Amino acid sequence: MRLYWLFSLVAWALLAPPIGAFAADDRPVVLFVGTSLTAGYGLPSDEAYPALIQEKIDEAGLSYRVVNAGVSGDTSAGGLRRIDWLLEVPVAVLVLELGANEVLRGLAPETMRANLQQIIDRTRAAHPDAAVVIAGMRALRNLGPGFVDGFESTFPDLARANDAVLIPFLLEGVAGQRQLNQSDDIHPNAEGQRRIAALVWPKLSPLLTPSTE
Repeated sequence: MRLYWLFSLVAWALLAPPIGAFAADDRPVVLFVGTSLTAGYGLPSDEAYPALIQEKIDEAGLSYRVVNAGVSGDTSAGGLRRIDWLLEVPVAVLVLELGANEVLRGLAPETMRANLQQIIDRTRAAHPDAAVVIAGMRALRNLGPGFVDGFESTFPDLARANDAVLIPFLLEGVAGQRQLNQSDDIHPNAEGQRRIAALVWPKLSPLLTPSTE
């Protein structure tokens, strides 16, 4: 597992623009921390929903830049391990999309909850004015009612406890729709990613302040 996480982190570091590459860009950041759903697995980077959110930001004339820190296969523990480095940029909004891989691996919901809370705590410690958006996920029903309830309640509970904006289910209208997913029936295709961006944008846009310049 440790080797898998290291491989994922190295892969993200190679594929994503280095944090230092943005040194001359002082726009506040909308930081997306997530899994392959956020990374845009199987698609060009400009078709992942964070890139589509950047397009919407630009079209609205807002001075923010998106940093897509999605890593395929990542868990809440992986997100926690790398959050301090990610917080070196001037984060205005954290969009937190972690949990899907906990479902696939049957990892304990209470551990996920603690990890996500720590990510939020560290974000607020580094950037006290940062807003937080929590993207909820759903659990496989065959994992049993205890797991399902513990998992799915985590996202609204954290949103309430941290005054965060909740997206109840990131894949609403996309999950289970063959025409919106790749051949694995798990990862959204380009149209599926557009649907996700359309779901995220109304939750995110009220948190973005027009420039006064």
